[in-house]
Amino acid sequence: MSKFIFITGGVLSSVGKGILTASIGKMLQVRGHSVSIVKIDPYVNVDAGTMNPYIHGEVFVTEDGGETDLDLGHYERFLDINLSKLNNITTGQIYSSVIEKERKGEYLGRCVQIIPHVTDEIKERLRIVAKLTNAEILLVEIGGTVGDIESLPFFEAVRQMRLEEGYSNTLFVHIALVPILDVTNEQKSKPFQHSIQELRRIGIQPDILVARCRVQIEESIRKKISLFGSVPYDAVFTSYNVDNIYNLPLELDKQGMGDYIVKRLMLNSKPPNWGEWKSIVSSFYNVRDSVKIAMCGKYTKLSDSYISIIEALKHAGAKLGAAPKLEWIETTCLEEDPSSFNFNNYHGIVVLPGFGARGTEGKILAIKYARENKIPFLGICYGFQLAIVEFARNVLGYKSAHTTEVDPNTPYPIIDLLPEQRNLQNLGGSMRLGAYKILLKEGTMAQKLYGSSIISERHRHRYEVNQKYLNDLEEAGMIISGISYDGKSVEFIELKDHPFFLGSQSHPEFKSRPGKPSPPFLGFLNACIKRKKFIVAKI
Repeated sequence: MSKFIFITGGVLSSVGKGILTASIGKMLQVRGHSVSIVKIDPYVNVDAGTMNPYIHGEVFVTEDGGETDLDLGHYERFLDINLSKLNNITTGQIYSSVIEKERKGEYLGRCVQIIPHVTDEIKERLRIVAKLTNAEILLVEIGGTVGDIESLPFFEAVRQMRLEEGYSNTLFVHIALVPILDVTNEQKSKPFQHSIQELRRIGIQPDILVARCRVQIEESIRKKISLFGSVPYDAVFTSYNVDNIYNLPLELDKQGMGDYIVKRLMLNSKPPNWGEWKSIVSSFYNVRDSVKIAMCGKYTKLSDSYISIIEALKHAGAKLGAAPKLEWIETTCLEEDPSSFNFNNYHGIVVLPGFGARGTEGKILAIKYARENKIPFLGICYGFQLAIVEFARNVLGYKSAHTTEVDPNTPYPIIDLLPEQRNLQNLGGSMRLGAYKILLKEGTMAQKLYGSSIISERHRHRYEVNQKYLNDLEEAGMIISGISYDGKSVEFIELKDHPFFLGSQSHPEFKSRPGKPSPPFLGFLNACIKRKKFIVAKI
């Protein structure tokens, strides 16, 4: 029978529940326990797929094609496991299921209510995930902030699970902000106290309290939180700012959190084996160099829009001993004033994913500069597509070439809508999603990077390369280095006589792990290091 750990947050959102949840999972994993994690998002959207990145950050894609909250990316990277669409539960999913059952008459004429029907659906979903993943412990992070009206059915459901599963099989962890007043430099616990009171008001007494603070909380604050939170002093911990998120489970374990959880849940644990994880974490501190990378996109004001790409670059940097220094370039600004940007100051250029017309010409300008000036280039999804558009315009001479996503009437539809996408009515969950096999051409850079001719990467796109232009592209010097296993889709492109120019229709960042960096990112960063050495030698 699985045990359940419920993680809730207070005072404000984005307080660090996701990283805390992943860290708890890691502390249990190194003690020999099998762990899985569910993220509950109380919004009414069925999934994150139709949400603007500025609203909710990156849409993370699972192996089975789930468009999920970005926290699932953190879970996968910390625990080195693949999660599924079942690991992200939303209000939209729950209500859709309840309404469908009502329409089928499955409630036998009863009046369908939040309690018990909605709460029963939530509990059933959690137990199904625990069973299907065969997890000894299922961690459940409830998104948002305690007191949010949309979260109440989920809090009620997990409150009921404490009664149904038993005290020794359930654990409540609550994290909330402990702010520091700038004027007096005081740590204030009152917001945390109010957050605990709100949690109690809905029937949940937390077992562990985690103070989110810039620094380690003072002993007096810890005692106060223990007293007013009605938990033992040993059950109060601090999640303070760390210079590397992968350090957090080690820091919390030093405070005794892992041992406390094991004792509280009466788990038969092995001694924690942190050897491999400490080696991974130390690699981030053993960097000897840095490279400057231009990150070209349209959601650059919120770096969480590209969190998996950021982490993939960090993973590669740790492996190679060179920290990526990222500089964000808003491509709408680039197309308004191209002369204000000097790409020659960078060691590499990444053109980021996205949708729609805004910023497109700016991305094309960045790609053109990388191609003509032999600067290492990596294009992901839309960046891959626009690299082909740029090549068609400026090498093939098809000046009006474009993607039909931006210009439906272009005479040269180099990038076009997938045939199966043409008559869709619903946008949500209808793209080419999830992991697909890819065939890499022998001897190409992509094949050498992966060390294999058959790979699998995750996808999220609705448009792709128009195959009627493939001969033209290849004759002009573009290498089609990867195609889908069924031969219908172009997956990777490269350029002859360029130190590193790689475009990927897939999103390899989603499978990158600390200690196991994604091959395209590793190859790209290695090329950036070589460019820097060349520039220094030239000077």
